[in-house]
Amino acid sequence: MELDPLILSRIQFAFVVSFHAIFPVFTIGLASYIAVLEGLGFKTRNPVWIKLSTFWTKVFAVVFGMGVVSGIVMSFQFGTNWSNFSQASANFLGPILSYEVITAFFLEAAFLGVLLFGRDKVPPGVHLFAAIMVATGTFISSFWILAANSWMQTPAGVELRDGIFYVVSWSEAIFNPSFYYRFMHMALASFLTGGFVVAGVSAWYILRGREVEANRKALSMCLWLLLFIAPAQLVVGDFHGLNTLEHQPVKVAAMEGNWETSRNVPLLLFAIPDQANQTNHFEIGIPSLASLILTHEWDGEVPGLNEVAVEEQPPVAIVFWSFRVMVGLGMLMIVFAVAGLFLRAKGRYYQSRWFLQGLRFMSITPFFAVLAGWFVTEVGRAPWLVYGMMTHAESVTPSLTGAMALFTLIGYIVVYSLVFSAGVYYLMRVLFVGLEDKHDEDEHEAERPARPLSATHVPFEIESGRGDVNHAKPANEGGH
Repeated sequence: MELDPLILSRIQFAFVVSFHAIFPVFTIGLASYIAVLEGLGFKTRNPVWIKLSTFWTKVFAVVFGMGVVSGIVMSFQFGTNWSNFSQASANFLGPILSYEVITAFFLEAAFLGVLLFGRDKVPPGVHLFAAIMVATGTFISSFWILAANSWMQTPAGVELRDGIFYVVSWSEAIFNPSFYYRFMHMALASFLTGGFVVAGVSAWYILRGREVEANRKALSMCLWLLLFIAPAQLVVGDFHGLNTLEHQPVKVAAMEGNWETSRNVPLLLFAIPDQANQTNHFEIGIPSLASLILTHEWDGEVPGLNEVAVEEQPPVAIVFWSFRVMVGLGMLMIVFAVAGLFLRAKGRYYQSRWFLQGLRFMSITPFFAVLAGWFVTEVGRAPWLVYGMMTHAESVTPSLTGAMALFTLIGYIVVYSLVFSAGVYYLMRVLFVGLEDKHDEDEHEAERPARPLSATHVPFEIESGRGDVNHAKPANEGGH
């Protein structure tokens, strides 16, 4: 069997991006939450807010480190697997990625050190400022990355001459037609991810009777946030869909599993797309609802996949089902957010075991929703790398062989598995120990090693084989 370097390169990039994407989407939301906690602690001097901020900063440190390690190789893949694309897009993507490093990554890295290690070494106002700068840096970073990705989805402000993109308008290229919707959609997804993770972890601690007062406050904050953010994401998603219908109609047709351009198109709840025969099997749908959602008219016209040649159609089944996973999980988030409002009476939101257990499950759903949305966005663009201007086949490195692509793909899977295992190990140690008292932290300050993950140092021994911290010893009495 001959190995196709194009297919393997696409799989490799999909794997790396999917693995990496779950970390920034969490750290963006978590950084803003930490900044809010620091602000509340600075204003009220309530130690509960400082305790929460200290704990979640440790979580942030681990996840941020995993995001950096997993993301640093993505830019190298442009040169190793997609050299034609790198050369063609260098006039635009080169400066954009450089701006991201200079304006965002340096800002995050500088102030992250103050946030992690400066609690008792700088004035409280400076520590608060560092938290705000870290949160700001995450948004600046996402601004540039999404500007680049949006340009690949809806290219503007450039001319393609002799296989090279030349920028004719930087403002049009950066603020391209889909940028605003994509940026808002991702920002809200980050808040949803951070909110549900904090809510799920807080619910877990409440169920176990640990630091109940602090975790009730954290849970209450998150439920208020989710009550507004979850429905807002639905609205922004609707506007994003209208924008996609205008600029990428084939992607929308794949999302809806619609083969023939027609009116009164039903919203398919279930179907098995058959791309070979250009049809669906076992359709279950709601009449005319797809037309209403996409065009805001009951008899609105929805484009069909047959508008383009078969070779220009994306893999329909992946796009179709990924879209339904994303929307289904989004609706489930709204249900939990609204349920939290009704359970606020007499404090039932922290007393209802079914709700707290549900929040534990919901803490992982935003990650699946983000991945599903990412599949819709990227797979739905195929076969174009720069939509309507450059295909994947035109972008791949000419000298790349299938064996080379397979070897690096396997290498990435092995290395990322090790990175993920190590990250989860450190993260679980932080979560099992929970919210430390200041006294405990000072007692072991002198023992903390000066290494990159020392900010997440856990000065207690957690007995193996137990689901909670039933017994803890100081580090110098049994390891750490």
